[in-house]
Amino acid sequence: MATLRFKALEEVFSRVPKEFVTSTQKASDLYGQLVFNRSKMQKYLSKEAYQAVVGAIDKGSRIDRKIADQVAAGMKAWAMEMGVTHYTHWFQPLTGGTAEKHDAFIEPSDNGGVVENFSGKLLVQQEPDASSFPSGGIRSTFEARGYTAWDPSSPAFILEDTLCIPTIFISYTGELLDYKAPLLKALSALDKAAVDVCQYFDKDVTKVIATLGWEQEFFLVDEALYQARPDLALTDRTLMGHDSAKNQQLEDQYFGAIPPRVQAFMRELEYEAWKLGIPIHTRHNEVAPNQFEFAPVFEEANLAVDHNSLIMTVMQNVARRHNFVCLLHEKPFAGINGSGKHNNWSMATDTDVNLLSPGKNPKGNLQFLTFVVNSLMAVNRHADILKASISYAGNSHRLGANEAPPAIISAFLGTQITKMLDQLEEKVSESKMTPDEKTELKLDVGRIPEILLDNTDRNRTSPFAFTGNRFEFRAVGSSANCAAGMIVLNAAMAEQLVIFKKDVDTIIDKGIKKDEAIFQVLRKYIKESKKIRFDGNNYSDEWKAEAKKRGLNDEANVPLILDSYLSEKSIKLFKSTSVLTEKELHARTEIYWETYTKKIQIEARVLGDLALNHIVPVGIEYQSSLVKNVQGLKELFSDAEYKELAGARLELIKEVSQHITTIKAKVKAMVDARKVANKIEDAREKAIAYSNTVAPYFEDIRYHIDKLELTVDNEMWTLPKYRELLFIR
Repeated sequence: MATLRFKALEEVFSRVPKEFVTSTQKASDLYGQLVFNRSKMQKYLSKEAYQAVVGAIDKGSRIDRKIADQVAAGMKAWAMEMGVTHYTHWFQPLTGGTAEKHDAFIEPSDNGGVVENFSGKLLVQQEPDASSFPSGGIRSTFEARGYTAWDPSSPAFILEDTLCIPTIFISYTGELLDYKAPLLKALSALDKAAVDVCQYFDKDVTKVIATLGWEQEFFLVDEALYQARPDLALTDRTLMGHDSAKNQQLEDQYFGAIPPRVQAFMRELEYEAWKLGIPIHTRHNEVAPNQFEFAPVFEEANLAVDHNSLIMTVMQNVARRHNFVCLLHEKPFAGINGSGKHNNWSMATDTDVNLLSPGKNPKGNLQFLTFVVNSLMAVNRHADILKASISYAGNSHRLGANEAPPAIISAFLGTQITKMLDQLEEKVSESKMTPDEKTELKLDVGRIPEILLDNTDRNRTSPFAFTGNRFEFRAVGSSANCAAGMIVLNAAMAEQLVIFKKDVDTIIDKGIKKDEAIFQVLRKYIKESKKIRFDGNNYSDEWKAEAKKRGLNDEANVPLILDSYLSEKSIKLFKSTSVLTEKELHARTEIYWETYTKKIQIEARVLGDLALNHIVPVGIEYQSSLVKNVQGLKELFSDAEYKELAGARLELIKEVSQHITTIKAKVKAMVDARKVANKIEDAREKAIAYSNTVAPYFEDIRYHIDKLELTVDNEMWTLPKYRELLFIR
């Protein structure tokens, strides 16, 4: 039976692996070829224009229109030398992907021809149609106007024949409609608050940047097999499919030899990334079959977010050239690990100090302690909003499984740092310290670098783990825009540092010396944040019970988790840091609810279609073949012989029939539940209805489909199976 499945398998097995011819250039020669970086700016811009752009990048200063014209002319000259014919404002709307509208450089000339033109006005601002982008009710469909505005801190780059200019995206009335704009505001708030705190320790610090190093996990699947699985093609995950006899039990995929076809894909991707200035540093097999990971060197957070959004596009494009499809869904296959995007976050000063690394003297170590403890306090204060920032339909399948943190936000510090904080809590008094207490504290603080030498273990079950010189926010999903979590984390840290400085200054005003005042505040914070510190197994039932005793939020229902964005505490956080207005928060939360509903709605439709138009007909066909077989036995054998021979076949017919009947009944019930949910107008209530009354049918229907897959003749089954999808040939 020549089904699409077998045609796809024939294509896979007959394929000659694609070889990628590597460049003879060194990575350092390739790096940044397609980026209008500082070296390109020095070549193509006047000194005045170059200094203006550098000032905008380093100090956030404005660029006037005259300078913008010069920058645009330099960009165009460079881009045209590279064969570019178009330009676009590249932005990150709340769809979760990136967006671009390409315009050619050409304009009609007086002699009937055309000339290339690209002015400062076109560089700085454009007016794309905003009506079809999510706005959460801020804009009606007939109110289409929106603006993109240049972000000079993220360099322009070339994709194919197009000059891409990173921009923010706002509505005609000024509301933020993207991820970049609030991220920039959160980073600015953190910069100001962190500099004020750093002044306690080093008067030379005038700027603090947040840094981010993401780790991008993903799956590769053969394109032919992907096209033969409508659920993968339409939802990015398999809505049915029984476990392969061998999947990841042996964990032999993890850090194993990279398959040659995958190696060719990785090499080409690295070359493309390096040309785009993305510092990809690590590549390896992940633990699940067909699962892999790329990770770059850390960068300034805004640039790192842009690079991750860009690399996700490049990964999918390069994968197609190697007859793969790159799957970024958090859980494309049941029964094996899903994919995350660990966000390694820290802060660095313009004096070249990592604020989450210990210093070379007691003062530097006290600064380190200050920022570690305030990080804990930020998470303690806003754990519910942090969880909301990584909660959506795709990530809900992954969180709580054995490859990702559960729906309880906690922080891991490691035994030694925990012990150090416990000692500080015990030794610091709320009144003035004695000379002996001060000496003992300074000795303890001075030992921090030695402590960290032994603190090399990692807790892979922790959502927010300290790993020596950074915190690793592990709960972020692989398809997510990194900005979602980074907006919340950096805003929370900015707010916390403002509170910290106020608390310290209040004590100093009472005549207590600065260092002693800092110790007293840290002691208070160590006590307050203790409830979110946990170094054990976050997957264990014991931790869930303990977390409940501590009063930690354990909500796992995505629509309800999203309520945290609209809490009084959340509104106060985003307003105080000037990151988002209350109106913008309501709009974004509305979008998140609507997106959740649409994802579940699409999956329900696809599952119902496949169940009724693929699975049930195949089951009936197999059942019919069994019936014919049984009828043939009855004609050939005596009644006694027939009963003996046909018994098992009759049981099999009943079993297949029961699965078919149940599938049809469950699909009908799911469709009915969907119809009821669709009548709900309120976005939150509709999302809750889809979560509570539609999504639960998925596993029920899948169970019976997967049982049929194990029973039905292999040649009759129309969809590629896990054993075929999960092992690259």
